[in-house]
Parts: sequence; C-alpha cells; structure tokens
Amino acid sequence: MRAAAGVVALVVAMAGGRDLPSQTARTTGIRLDEGRFTVVAEAQDARLARSLLTAAQANDTFPGLARPAAHVLIAVAPDADRFRQWVGPHAPEWGAAIAIPDEQRLVLQGGRAGSDAGDPRVALRHELAHLALHERMGRLPPRWFDEGYASVAAGEWSRDEAFATSLTMVWRALPSLVRLEEGFFAGASEASWSYAMAYRVVSELQALDPVNGLSNLFAYWHATGSMEKAIRQAYGMTGEQFERHWKARTRRRYGALALATNVSAVFGLFGVLLLPMYVSKRRRDRRKLEAMRAADLAQDEAARASALQSLLDAAAEPPDPLGGAGPVTGASGGS
Repeated sequence: MRAAAGVVALVVAMAGGRDLPSQTARTTGIRLDEGRFTVVAEAQDARLARSLLTAAQANDTFPGLARPAAHVLIAVAPDADRFRQWVGPHAPEWGAAIAIPDEQRLVLQGGRAGSDAGDPRVALRHELAHLALHERMGRLPPRWFDEGYASVAAGEWSRDEAFATSLTMVWRALPSLVRLEEGFFAGASEASWSYAMAYRVVSELQALDPVNGLSNLFAYWHATGSMEKAIRQAYGMTGEQFERHWKARTRRRYGALALATNVSAVFGLFGVLLLPMYVSKRRRDRRKLEAMRAADLAQDEAARASALQSLLDAAAEPPDPLGGAGPVTGASGGS
C-alpha cells in the first residue's frame, strides 16, 4: 500500500541520521544500519527490528527489476495509535504498513499490532516491492498494477485467500482494469477484492513470458511511457486481448473451485437451517418414546400388583361351612 510523501513525522526526523521524533523517547529508540537499509524502532521492538533488517538484506531482488540501489528507511511503529499518527489521516483502516515511494521510506506496525496486521516480514516485502518498482518506473504504474506487483513479489496470496476469492467469483463478474483501479478507493471490502484481482492480473502478465517474466514489460514500459505499447511489444497482444486472456485464465483456474465452494456453501446453509428442526424432532421423538416406556412400565407394575393382590385375597378367605366335614360322634344303645 502506498502513502503520500511527507506524512510521517518519524521518517522526516530521521532523514540524514537525525534523532527520533519527540513522540519516541531518545533513550528507548534504537537504530540499525546495514547495507542500503536503516531500521528505527523503540526498544520493545528491537528483536523485530533486527529480524526485519535480516529479512530485507537476505531477499533484496524483485521480479523483473534490477537490484534496487536507493537507501531505504524502515520505521517500526510501537502500537496502532502511533502507526496512525505517523501515517496521517488518509491511511485506510485496513493498512498494516505504508510505503512512501517519493522518500524511499516505509512504516509498519510493531509487536503490539493486532492479528489482522499479518506477518510483518511479508508486509515488509510488500512495501519494499512498492519502493523498488517506484525506483525503476516512477509514477508510470497505476494503483492496481502497483498493488498487484507488490503482492506477487511478496508471495502473499495463500490457498485460503484464493479460496475466498474464488467464492466471491460466484456472485460477481471479473472487473475491467478501469473498475479494478476504482476498487482501491471504495472501502475495505471492495479493496480486498481489488487486491486479489490485481494479484491475478500481474501474475498472469508474468506468466506470459516464462523466461523473462516482467523484465521486457518494464523495459518497454519505461522506454515508451505506455503500458499498452509495452504489452504489445513484450507479449504480442493488445491491452484488450490481454484483459480477455487474464479473465479467461482466472475463470478456468478458479471456476471449478468456485462452483464446489458455492455448492458446499449452499449445503452448509441448508444444514444451518435444517439442523435445529432435526434436533427438535429428535427431542420430540425421544420424549414420546420415554413416555411410552413409562406407560408400559406402569402397566406391567399394575399387572404385577393386581396378581399379587389376588393371591393375598385368596389366602385370607375363611373356610366354607357347607363344604367341609365336622367331628364324628357315636351313640351306644342298650338292649
């Protein structure tokens, strides 16, 4: 993501090796210099600052570009409030890092950043790609190309992000490059979609020439000042032909996944709607079964009690006076 020049007090104060600004105490600030990089941070982010410096040094080339030579200042903001303060009022709410190409400087969030800030090394690589592209091409690239190129250079589009992108493709048409440019200024949700599509466009441009990648495109673009002419010379197609090409390739690559995702989403939706009904029915059936079992037990118990009572009643009855034999008495008669 790019920012206008001159919005960060820290990088202005650090120009020419001067001290940290008043917002950062001099006793707690650190400065690391190596090669073409300078990293400034507060002591709490010293470990992160060293990690960023190592990462920048270890991977300092970018697709299709000569190795950058400009000196870069990397400022690590200690918290989100300081980040917004250094960036200024025009930074979008979803920004985790900001590049200032005209000054070859960038600001990113430190160790207290939220989980939405992502991996700071990936964010650093993304912003350094902005600076490297600007060093070579100046203001020629439009916003969509700038962001797409930085995403490709950082390798930041994961399988999960491609999956989410393919799901969105089910519901909306792929944008034209003009509409793609407008999407970066239409809020966080639209910008997220535009980042995904910009990544797809630039990666397809790079894939058109498996040997040279973007090198010839940049050379012709820099020489002519026209992206249309550069595409014609580098890839032998018009801008309109390329637009049809990348849309077709994107649909072929993610269309089946999008359909599968959509079907899964539909079944998932039905599951959410039907599951409560299913659970409720199971509970009703279980209550009915328990009631039937209780009734059966009650009947069995009543039957057993009735049989026992019958036996007890029979045992307690007195003998029948007419049906039994009494004692025998005899009389003797004389003659």
